[in-house]
Amino acid sequence: MSAPPLRVLAIAPTPFFGDRGCHVRIYEEVRWLAARGIETELVTFPTGRDLPDVTIRRARPWLGVSARSLGPSWGRPVLDLALLATCRRVLRTFRPHLLHGHLHEGIAIGCVLRRWSGAPLIGDLQGCLASELADHGVLAADGRMAALVTAAERRLLRRPDHILTSSEHGAGLLSRRGVARDRLTTLPDGVDVDVFRPRAPDPAQIRALGLGSKRVIVFLGVLTEYQGVDALIEAMHAVVGRRPDAHLLLMGYPNEERYRRLVRTRGLSRSITVTGRVDYRQAASRLNLGELAVGPKRSLTEANGKLLNYMACGLPTVATDTPVNRDILGDAGVYAPVGDTTALAARLLQLLSDPSGAAARGQALRRRAEEVYAWPVLIERLVALYRRTLSSSDARVA
Repeated sequence: MSAPPLRVLAIAPTPFFGDRGCHVRIYEEVRWLAARGIETELVTFPTGRDLPDVTIRRARPWLGVSARSLGPSWGRPVLDLALLATCRRVLRTFRPHLLHGHLHEGIAIGCVLRRWSGAPLIGDLQGCLASELADHGVLAADGRMAALVTAAERRLLRRPDHILTSSEHGAGLLSRRGVARDRLTTLPDGVDVDVFRPRAPDPAQIRALGLGSKRVIVFLGVLTEYQGVDALIEAMHAVVGRRPDAHLLLMGYPNEERYRRLVRTRGLSRSITVTGRVDYRQAASRLNLGELAVGPKRSLTEANGKLLNYMACGLPTVATDTPVNRDILGDAGVYAPVGDTTALAARLLQLLSDPSGAAARGQALRRRAEEVYAWPVLIERLVALYRRTLSSSDARVA
């Protein structure tokens, strides 16, 4: 008689699903775990978009509080309590063997659930809490509040049975903050290389977006200053001065109207198209409209999952020179110093001026995506970690 499937309760304190990097990681983990025969129930905030292939349990709304689509908000403690209450109800019926807490709030909620259920807890982090809050403008990176947040984070991260980080840089940072190396595993963001793959651009989309014979650069991600969007628009001013046929397809949300105004103010309306939000299911076809991609994110600690989609589509990629980006792209990436718009423009012009060299980089990035970041490869590592964690905690599959 075969053993029953492993059951995992995934805790996602975010308005899932929202067509952005962190949500894509959560979604793909759950989807590929299901393909391995592991049952996962995902508990998340009241708002967000349901998906047909993921079992989602939404917290009940409390006091009319809702989450912003991006970043922290002062109502989140209420939402976290509502999420905790929903998780407790799910515990009674689902009876998970293991808890998987995403983000810092998910780890905090998971610590309470572990006390109630006895199930071991895996934490899944995308970056450093104080740095993330500084990136979102909530606190000063070198202020007293940042020091308090860092101290609280250190205490929290002692609690999980094991912690996943999305980059070696993140693992090193946590290790320096006192987390034992044997409790850290790097599990990078992954990509579905069958969905995200090189293919011919869709002529209908080219016509609809008015791209014609343009040399298209693509960006698909969150539209905020810390993602480097302001710097990218400034760099495009220099790019089109040298290459008038260059065109930036700026895709994502929020703040679309702000960036449309900025594009108009800079006189770049003919050279930059701000599309707004792109459904994750349409992302691959949109990326294949470009001949190269750009990831100018300024954060030094957060993951940068958009780069994986670029890689899988075989797009030569310019990114900011950060440890996380170098972890992902390796030697095939092209890098510009953070905040240096002149260098960013020069790197984009370098790829536009050398199509054969750019194509070779794109092919190398595609191979790297297949070998290192394909979800079937990563999910085997995650399942192995689950089994090790259960074994070391003396848990038994009922």
